[in-house]
Amino acid sequence: MKAEETAKLKQIAERFETGGKAVAVEPCGNGHIHTTYLVAFSSGEQYILQSINTSVFKDVDGLMDNIVKVTSFLRRRLEEQGKDVNRGTLTVIRAADGRPYLTDENGQAWRLYTNVNHVVTYEQADSPEVMYQAGLAIGRFQAFLADFSVGELHETIPDFHNTPRRYQDFEKAVSQDRCGRAASVAKEIAFVRARREEMSVFMDLRGQGRLPLRVTHNDPKLANILFDQTTHEAVCLCDLDTVMPGFAPFDFGDAIRSGASTASEDETDCEKVTVSLPLYQACLKGFLQGAKGRLTEEEISLFPLGAKLMTLECGMRFLADYLEGDIYFKTEREGQNLDRCRTQFKLVSDMERKWEKMSPQACLRGDCD
Repeated sequence: MKAEETAKLKQIAERFETGGKAVAVEPCGNGHIHTTYLVAFSSGEQYILQSINTSVFKDVDGLMDNIVKVTSFLRRRLEEQGKDVNRGTLTVIRAADGRPYLTDENGQAWRLYTNVNHVVTYEQADSPEVMYQAGLAIGRFQAFLADFSVGELHETIPDFHNTPRRYQDFEKAVSQDRCGRAASVAKEIAFVRARREEMSVFMDLRGQGRLPLRVTHNDPKLANILFDQTTHEAVCLCDLDTVMPGFAPFDFGDAIRSGASTASEDETDCEKVTVSLPLYQACLKGFLQGAKGRLTEEEISLFPLGAKLMTLECGMRFLADYLEGDIYFKTEREGQNLDRCRTQFKLVSDMERKWEKMSPQACLRGDCD
Protein backbone atom coordinates (compact mmCIF):
# COMPACT_ATOMS: atom_id res chain seq x y z
CA MET A 1 0.00 0.00 0.00
CA LYS A 2 1.05 3.56 -0.57
CA ALA A 3 2.22 5.59 2.43
CA GLU A 4 -0.67 8.03 2.03
CA GLU A 5 -3.24 5.23 2.11
CA THR A 6 -1.58 3.61 5.13
CA ALA A 7 -1.60 6.90 7.01
CA LYS A 8 -5.29 7.41 6.31
CA LEU A 9 -6.19 3.91 7.51
CA LYS A 10 -4.22 4.44 10.72
CA GLN A 11 -6.10 7.68 11.36
CA ILE A 12 -9.44 5.96 10.83
CA ALA A 13 -8.54 3.11 13.19
CA GLU A 14 -7.49 5.61 15.88
CA ARG A 15 -11.00 7.14 15.79
CA PHE A 16 -12.28 4.02 17.55
CA GLU A 17 -12.06 3.36 21.31
CA THR A 18 -8.78 1.46 21.29
CA GLY A 19 -6.80 3.67 23.62
CA GLY A 20 -3.68 3.45 21.54
CA LYS A 21 -1.81 4.49 18.42
CA ALA A 22 -1.93 2.53 15.16
CA VAL A 23 1.56 1.56 14.05
CA ALA A 24 1.01 -0.82 11.11
CA VAL A 25 -1.69 -1.69 8.59
CA GLU A 26 -1.84 -4.50 6.07
CA PRO A 27 -4.59 -5.93 3.84
CA CYS A 28 -6.06 -9.24 4.96
CA GLY A 29 -8.74 -11.65 3.79
CA ASN A 30 -10.14 -12.20 0.34
CA GLY A 31 -13.85 -11.56 0.79
CA HIS A 32 -16.09 -10.76 -2.16
CA ILE A 33 -17.80 -7.71 -0.62
CA HIS A 34 -15.84 -5.65 1.94
CA THR A 35 -12.22 -4.48 2.06
CA THR A 36 -10.44 -5.66 5.19
CA TYR A 37 -7.23 -4.67 6.99
CA LEU A 38 -5.27 -5.92 9.99
CA VAL A 39 -4.19 -2.99 12.17
CA ALA A 40 -1.49 -3.28 14.84
CA PHE A 41 -1.43 -0.80 17.72
CA SER A 42 1.42 0.37 19.92
CA SER A 43 -0.24 -1.46 22.82
CA GLY A 44 0.44 -4.75 21.07
CA GLU A 45 -3.25 -5.28 20.30
CA GLN A 46 -4.42 -6.10 16.79
CA TYR A 47 -7.76 -5.17 15.25
CA ILE A 48 -9.71 -5.90 12.09
CA LEU A 49 -10.68 -2.73 10.23
CA GLN A 50 -13.29 -3.04 7.49
CA SER A 51 -14.55 -0.67 4.85
CA ILE A 52 -18.26 -1.49 4.65
CA ASN A 53 -19.66 -1.94 1.16
CA THR A 54 -22.69 0.34 1.33
CA SER A 55 -23.75 -0.53 -2.20
CA VAL A 56 -24.58 -4.00 -0.89
CA PHE A 57 -25.47 -3.07 2.69
CA LYS A 58 -27.44 0.13 2.31
CA ASP A 59 -28.77 0.22 5.90
CA VAL A 60 -25.55 0.40 7.90
CA ASP A 61 -27.40 1.26 11.11
CA GLY A 62 -29.54 -1.87 10.77
CA LEU A 63 -26.52 -3.95 9.80
CA MET A 64 -24.49 -2.95 12.84
CA ASP A 65 -27.50 -3.12 15.16
CA ASN A 66 -27.90 -6.79 14.18
CA ILE A 67 -24.24 -7.55 14.80
CA VAL A 68 -24.15 -5.79 18.18
CA LYS A 69 -27.33 -7.53 19.36
CA VAL A 70 -26.23 -10.98 18.23
CA THR A 71 -22.66 -10.76 19.53
CA SER A 72 -23.90 -9.38 22.87
CA PHE A 73 -26.37 -12.26 23.16
CA LEU A 74 -23.67 -14.78 22.28
CA ARG A 75 -21.32 -13.30 24.88
CA ARG A 76 -23.97 -13.82 27.58
CA ARG A 77 -24.47 -17.43 26.52
CA LEU A 78 -20.73 -18.05 26.47
CA GLU A 79 -20.31 -16.50 29.93
CA GLU A 80 -23.07 -18.76 31.28
CA GLN A 81 -21.12 -21.78 30.03
CA GLY A 82 -17.78 -20.52 31.29
CA LYS A 83 -16.34 -20.18 27.79
CA ASP A 84 -13.91 -17.56 26.46
CA VAL A 85 -16.14 -14.72 25.28
CA ASN A 86 -13.30 -13.05 23.38
CA ARG A 87 -12.79 -16.11 21.17
CA GLY A 88 -16.31 -17.49 21.02
CA THR A 89 -17.70 -14.49 19.17
CA LEU A 90 -16.58 -11.25 17.52
CA THR A 91 -16.10 -8.11 19.61
CA VAL A 92 -17.29 -4.82 18.11
CA ILE A 93 -15.16 -1.79 19.02
CA ARG A 94 -17.18 1.39 19.19
CA ALA A 95 -16.15 4.67 17.60
CA ALA A 96 -15.25 7.64 19.76
CA ASP A 97 -18.85 8.89 19.58
CA GLY A 98 -20.13 5.58 20.97
CA ARG A 99 -21.55 4.26 17.73
CA PRO A 100 -20.58 0.80 16.41
CA TYR A 101 -19.18 2.29 13.21
CA LEU A 102 -18.02 5.61 11.84
CA THR A 103 -18.38 7.52 8.59
CA ASP A 104 -15.37 9.35 7.20
CA GLU A 105 -15.28 12.70 5.40
CA ASN A 106 -15.95 10.95 2.09
CA GLY A 107 -19.07 9.22 3.37
CA GLN A 108 -17.40 5.80 3.64
CA ALA A 109 -18.52 3.63 6.57
CA TRP A 110 -15.92 1.80 8.68
CA ARG A 111 -16.04 -0.67 11.58
CA LEU A 112 -13.47 -2.23 13.87
CA TYR A 113 -13.34 -5.64 15.56
CA THR A 114 -10.87 -7.07 18.03
CA ASN A 115 -8.68 -9.52 16.16
CA VAL A 116 -9.17 -13.12 17.27
CA ASN A 117 -5.58 -14.29 17.68
CA HIS A 118 -3.99 -17.63 16.83
CA VAL A 119 -6.64 -18.72 14.36
CA VAL A 120 -6.64 -19.93 10.77
CA THR A 121 -9.28 -20.15 8.06
CA TYR A 122 -9.74 -22.59 5.22
CA GLU A 123 -10.88 -22.02 1.67
CA GLN A 124 -11.23 -25.80 1.28
CA ALA A 125 -11.43 -28.58 3.84
CA ASP A 126 -8.36 -30.79 3.90
CA SER A 127 -9.93 -33.43 6.15
CA PRO A 128 -13.29 -34.65 7.48
CA GLU A 129 -12.30 -33.28 10.89
CA VAL A 130 -12.29 -29.74 9.49
CA MET A 131 -15.81 -30.20 8.15
CA TYR A 132 -16.95 -31.82 11.39
CA GLN A 133 -15.68 -28.78 13.29
CA ALA A 134 -17.31 -26.44 10.76
CA GLY A 135 -20.66 -28.19 11.17
CA LEU A 136 -20.25 -28.15 14.94
CA ALA A 137 -19.64 -24.39 14.93
CA ILE A 138 -22.66 -23.62 12.76
CA GLY A 139 -24.98 -25.91 14.69
CA ARG A 140 -23.73 -24.47 17.97
CA PHE A 141 -24.30 -20.94 16.64
CA GLN A 142 -27.94 -21.77 15.98
CA ALA A 143 -28.35 -23.52 19.34
CA PHE A 144 -26.93 -20.52 21.21
CA LEU A 145 -29.30 -18.19 19.36
CA ALA A 146 -32.38 -20.43 19.50
CA ASP A 147 -33.93 -18.24 22.19
CA PHE A 148 -33.10 -14.96 20.45
CA SER A 149 -36.19 -13.33 18.93
CA VAL A 150 -35.84 -13.27 15.15
CA GLY A 151 -38.18 -10.29 15.09
CA GLU A 152 -35.44 -8.12 16.58
CA LEU A 153 -33.26 -8.48 13.50
CA HIS A 154 -33.18 -6.26 10.43
CA GLU A 155 -33.18 -7.81 6.98
CA THR A 156 -29.74 -6.60 5.93
CA ILE A 157 -30.16 -7.83 2.35
CA PRO A 158 -33.85 -8.22 1.46
CA ASP A 159 -34.72 -11.65 0.04
CA PHE A 160 -31.13 -12.81 0.44
CA HIS A 161 -32.05 -16.50 0.28
CA ASN A 162 -35.45 -16.14 -1.36
CA THR A 163 -34.50 -18.47 -4.20
CA PRO A 164 -37.60 -17.78 -6.36
CA ARG A 165 -36.83 -14.05 -6.14
CA ARG A 166 -33.21 -14.74 -7.03
CA TYR A 167 -34.47 -16.63 -10.05
CA GLN A 168 -36.52 -13.60 -11.12
CA ASP A 169 -33.41 -11.44 -10.83
CA PHE A 170 -31.51 -14.00 -12.88
CA GLU A 171 -34.10 -13.98 -15.66
CA LYS A 172 -34.01 -10.19 -15.68
CA ALA A 173 -30.24 -10.29 -16.15
CA VAL A 174 -30.68 -12.77 -19.00
CA SER A 175 -33.34 -10.71 -20.76
CA GLN A 176 -31.42 -7.44 -20.45
CA ASP A 177 -28.10 -9.05 -21.48
CA ARG A 178 -26.28 -5.78 -20.84
CA CYS A 179 -22.88 -7.07 -21.93
CA GLY A 180 -24.00 -9.26 -24.82
CA ARG A 181 -22.86 -12.43 -23.06
CA ALA A 182 -26.07 -14.46 -22.90
CA ALA A 183 -25.60 -16.31 -26.18
CA SER A 184 -22.23 -17.66 -25.02
CA VAL A 185 -23.70 -19.14 -21.82
CA ALA A 186 -26.87 -20.70 -23.22
CA LYS A 187 -25.96 -24.06 -21.68
CA GLU A 188 -25.64 -22.54 -18.20
CA ILE A 189 -28.89 -20.61 -18.59
CA ALA A 190 -30.67 -23.81 -19.57
CA PHE A 191 -29.19 -25.59 -16.53
CA VAL A 192 -30.83 -23.06 -14.20
CA ARG A 193 -34.18 -23.10 -15.97
CA ALA A 194 -34.37 -26.89 -15.84
CA ARG A 195 -34.39 -26.71 -12.03
CA ARG A 196 -36.83 -23.88 -11.58
CA GLU A 197 -39.57 -26.00 -9.97
CA GLU A 198 -37.41 -26.91 -6.96
CA MET A 199 -36.58 -23.32 -6.11
CA SER A 200 -39.84 -22.55 -4.30
CA VAL A 201 -39.87 -25.57 -1.94
CA PHE A 202 -38.58 -23.77 1.14
CA MET A 203 -40.73 -20.67 0.69
CA ASP A 204 -43.77 -22.90 0.15
CA LEU A 205 -43.07 -24.87 3.32
CA ARG A 206 -42.61 -21.63 5.23
CA GLY A 207 -45.97 -20.43 3.91
CA GLN A 208 -47.56 -23.65 5.15
CA GLY A 209 -46.11 -23.11 8.63
CA ARG A 210 -43.96 -26.23 8.41
CA LEU A 211 -40.54 -24.58 8.41
CA PRO A 212 -39.48 -22.32 11.30
CA LEU A 213 -37.55 -19.12 10.83
CA ARG A 214 -34.40 -19.14 12.93
CA VAL A 215 -31.54 -16.77 13.59
CA THR A 216 -29.12 -18.01 10.96
CA HIS A 217 -25.77 -16.87 9.64
CA ASN A 218 -26.89 -17.18 6.00
CA ASP A 219 -23.32 -17.18 4.65
CA PRO A 220 -21.45 -19.79 6.73
CA LYS A 221 -19.00 -20.78 4.04
CA LEU A 222 -15.84 -22.43 5.29
CA ALA A 223 -13.81 -19.21 4.99
CA ASN A 224 -16.19 -17.55 7.48
CA ILE A 225 -15.25 -19.93 10.30
CA LEU A 226 -12.21 -19.32 12.50
CA PHE A 227 -10.24 -22.38 13.65
CA ASP A 228 -7.70 -22.55 16.47
CA GLN A 229 -4.32 -22.90 14.79
CA THR A 230 -3.06 -25.35 17.44
CA THR A 231 -6.05 -27.55 18.31
CA HIS A 232 -7.79 -27.07 14.93
CA GLU A 233 -11.11 -26.75 16.75
CA ALA A 234 -13.65 -24.28 15.36
CA VAL A 235 -13.56 -21.12 17.46
CA CYS A 236 -16.37 -18.96 16.10
CA LEU A 237 -18.17 -17.70 13.01
CA CYS A 238 -17.13 -14.38 11.52
CA ASP A 239 -18.55 -12.15 8.77
CA LEU A 240 -21.88 -11.63 10.55
CA ASP A 241 -23.33 -9.20 8.00
CA THR A 242 -26.03 -11.60 6.86
CA VAL A 243 -27.15 -12.80 10.30
CA MET A 244 -30.92 -12.49 10.09
CA PRO A 245 -34.03 -14.71 9.99
CA GLY A 246 -33.46 -17.76 7.81
CA PHE A 247 -33.67 -21.53 7.45
CA ALA A 248 -31.36 -24.02 9.19
CA PRO A 249 -31.03 -26.26 6.09
CA PHE A 250 -29.70 -23.28 4.14
CA ASP A 251 -26.89 -22.73 6.66
CA PHE A 252 -26.00 -26.40 6.40
CA GLY A 253 -26.25 -26.15 2.63
CA ASP A 254 -23.88 -23.23 2.28
CA ALA A 255 -21.31 -25.01 4.45
CA ILE A 256 -21.51 -27.99 2.09
CA ARG A 257 -21.38 -25.83 -1.02
CA SER A 258 -18.16 -24.23 0.08
CA GLY A 259 -16.53 -26.90 2.22
CA ALA A 260 -17.37 -30.29 0.72
CA SER A 261 -16.22 -29.43 -2.79
CA THR A 262 -13.03 -31.09 -3.99
CA ALA A 263 -11.94 -27.95 -5.85
CA SER A 264 -11.78 -24.20 -5.37
CA GLU A 265 -14.78 -21.99 -6.07
CA ASP A 266 -13.22 -20.56 -9.24
CA GLU A 267 -11.58 -23.77 -10.54
CA THR A 268 -11.34 -23.64 -14.34
CA ASP A 269 -11.30 -27.43 -14.79
CA CYS A 270 -14.72 -28.71 -13.74
CA GLU A 271 -13.52 -32.31 -13.97
CA LYS A 272 -11.86 -31.64 -10.62
CA VAL A 273 -15.13 -30.53 -9.01
CA THR A 274 -17.14 -33.08 -7.02
CA VAL A 275 -18.97 -33.32 -3.70
CA SER A 276 -16.95 -35.30 -1.18
CA LEU A 277 -19.35 -37.56 0.70
CA PRO A 278 -16.94 -38.08 3.63
CA LEU A 279 -16.74 -34.29 4.06
CA TYR A 280 -20.53 -34.03 3.70
CA GLN A 281 -21.06 -36.72 6.33
CA ALA A 282 -18.61 -35.11 8.75
CA CYS A 283 -20.33 -31.72 8.45
CA LEU A 284 -23.75 -33.29 9.00
CA LYS A 285 -22.63 -35.06 12.18
CA GLY A 286 -21.00 -31.92 13.54
CA PHE A 287 -23.99 -29.72 12.72
CA LEU A 288 -26.48 -32.03 14.44
CA GLN A 289 -24.25 -32.36 17.49
CA GLY A 290 -23.82 -28.60 17.74
CA ALA A 291 -27.55 -27.94 17.30
CA LYS A 292 -28.28 -30.13 20.36
CA GLY A 293 -31.72 -31.31 19.32
CA ARG A 294 -33.01 -27.85 18.49
CA LEU A 295 -34.00 -28.81 14.91
CA THR A 296 -37.17 -30.52 13.76
CA GLU A 297 -37.09 -33.81 11.87
CA GLU A 298 -38.45 -32.07 8.78
CA GLU A 299 -35.67 -29.49 8.88
CA ILE A 300 -33.06 -32.24 9.06
CA SER A 301 -34.69 -34.15 6.21
CA LEU A 302 -34.32 -31.01 4.08
CA PHE A 303 -30.55 -30.74 4.56
CA PRO A 304 -29.69 -32.30 1.16
CA LEU A 305 -32.08 -29.97 -0.64
CA GLY A 306 -30.64 -27.07 1.32
CA ALA A 307 -27.19 -28.01 0.01
CA LYS A 308 -28.44 -28.29 -3.55
CA LEU A 309 -30.43 -25.05 -3.56
CA MET A 310 -27.72 -22.99 -1.88
CA THR A 311 -25.27 -24.22 -4.50
CA LEU A 312 -27.69 -23.62 -7.36
CA GLU A 313 -28.62 -20.20 -6.02
CA CYS A 314 -24.97 -19.18 -5.66
CA GLY A 315 -24.16 -20.36 -9.16
CA MET A 316 -27.18 -18.51 -10.48
CA ARG A 317 -25.98 -15.32 -8.76
CA PHE A 318 -22.47 -15.71 -10.20
CA LEU A 319 -23.97 -16.19 -13.65
CA ALA A 320 -26.29 -13.19 -13.30
CA ASP A 321 -23.36 -11.04 -12.19
CA TYR A 322 -21.34 -12.22 -15.18
CA LEU A 323 -24.21 -11.24 -17.49
CA GLU A 324 -24.43 -7.82 -15.83
CA GLY A 325 -20.73 -7.10 -16.17
CA ASP A 326 -19.27 -8.36 -12.88
CA ILE A 327 -20.62 -5.52 -10.75
CA TYR A 328 -21.39 -7.34 -7.47
CA PHE A 329 -18.73 -9.95 -6.68
CA LYS A 330 -15.09 -8.91 -6.71
CA THR A 331 -13.15 -10.41 -9.60
CA GLU A 332 -9.45 -10.59 -10.33
CA ARG A 333 -9.63 -11.76 -13.92
CA GLU A 334 -11.92 -11.92 -16.93
CA GLY A 335 -14.44 -14.73 -16.73
CA GLN A 336 -13.91 -15.47 -13.04
CA ASN A 337 -17.61 -15.22 -12.22
CA LEU A 338 -18.39 -17.58 -15.08
CA ASP A 339 -15.88 -20.09 -13.72
CA ARG A 340 -17.46 -19.73 -10.29
CA CYS A 341 -20.87 -20.35 -11.81
CA ARG A 342 -19.70 -23.49 -13.58
CA THR A 343 -18.15 -25.00 -10.47
CA GLN A 344 -21.44 -24.51 -8.61
CA PHE A 345 -23.45 -26.15 -11.37
CA LYS A 346 -21.01 -29.06 -11.48
CA LEU A 347 -21.54 -29.52 -7.73
CA VAL A 348 -25.31 -29.49 -8.24
CA SER A 349 -25.01 -32.16 -10.92
CA ASP A 350 -22.81 -34.28 -8.67
CA MET A 351 -25.26 -33.92 -5.79
CA GLU A 352 -28.04 -35.15 -8.05
CA ARG A 353 -25.97 -38.23 -8.88
CA LYS A 354 -25.31 -38.90 -5.20
CA TRP A 355 -28.74 -37.93 -3.92
CA GLU A 356 -29.69 -41.13 -2.11
CA LYS A 357 -26.36 -41.23 -0.31
CA MET A 358 -26.81 -37.64 0.85
CA SER A 359 -29.92 -38.38 2.93
CA PRO A 360 -29.31 -37.72 6.64
CA GLN A 361 -30.52 -41.20 7.49
CA ALA A 362 -28.01 -42.82 5.12
CA CYS A 363 -25.15 -40.67 6.39
CA LEU A 364 -25.90 -41.27 10.03
CA ARG A 365 -25.98 -45.01 9.32
CA GLY A 366 -22.61 -44.67 7.65
CA ASP A 367 -23.99 -45.53 4.19
CA CYS A 368 -22.88 -42.40 2.36
CA ASP A 369 -19.26 -43.33 1.67
